[in-house]
Amino acid sequence: MNTGIANTRAVGTSTAPGQHEERRAARAVGTTTRALVTAGVVAGPLFVAVGLVQIVTREGFDLSRHPLSLLALGDAGWVQITNFVVAGVLMLAFAAGVARSLGGGPGRVWAPLLFALYGVGLVLGGAFTADPALGFPVGTPDGYPTEWTFHGTVHAFAAPLAFLSLVAVTFVVARRLRWEGHRQAAVWSRVIGVLCLVLCIPFGPGASVRLFVGVALGFAWITAYGIALLRARRSSVAVEGGR
Repeated sequence: MNTGIANTRAVGTSTAPGQHEERRAARAVGTTTRALVTAGVVAGPLFVAVGLVQIVTREGFDLSRHPLSLLALGDAGWVQITNFVVAGVLMLAFAAGVARSLGGGPGRVWAPLLFALYGVGLVLGGAFTADPALGFPVGTPDGYPTEWTFHGTVHAFAAPLAFLSLVAVTFVVARRLRWEGHRQAAVWSRVIGVLCLVLCIPFGPGASVRLFVGVALGFAWITAYGIALLRARRSSVAVEGGR
């Protein structure tokens, strides 16, 4: 019981004579907050699963050459468009859930904001599709477009907005985790951030494959963080019920 209380109670630490800092581990409390956080937990597995199905079923698509965003083109492009938009909306909900879960302390502003920007980038990436490239969809010219359309330009802006927001939030959450006393989790959060940054560099050998792996890894981290918030809530309820 003492261990459970230590994990869920606010921890007071002296910062200076006459001052007292309250440190509370982030946790999802309340039905609405729990639902918002759960949205982020399912966003990644859903996005990756739908993407994988399309990778193996769409005619002419080759992940070793074509970035995932090109799946939004062609007759079946609506599937990936929907995939982008749904994932983005779920991430916006997750951002709201994180804001309600953090309370005070480091990251209370920047973590929800960056999660929200990631969601906005995903929505924009679906609403504004990339221009055809590298022979996809089938029948379009090989190589890259010589001129960008408006929607292709917006898509090109949305991708770095999403990726950089994702990378940045891993470091913001790492600082929060360290503040809460979860040092090992903080280290892993930074490692994930560095890996996502390296994997999502949009040029060089295997860029499209690396990009997909980086997105999947980032979403896996989001799922893990969301589960941690939900578990903290359950631990809190169990401890309070035992008092």
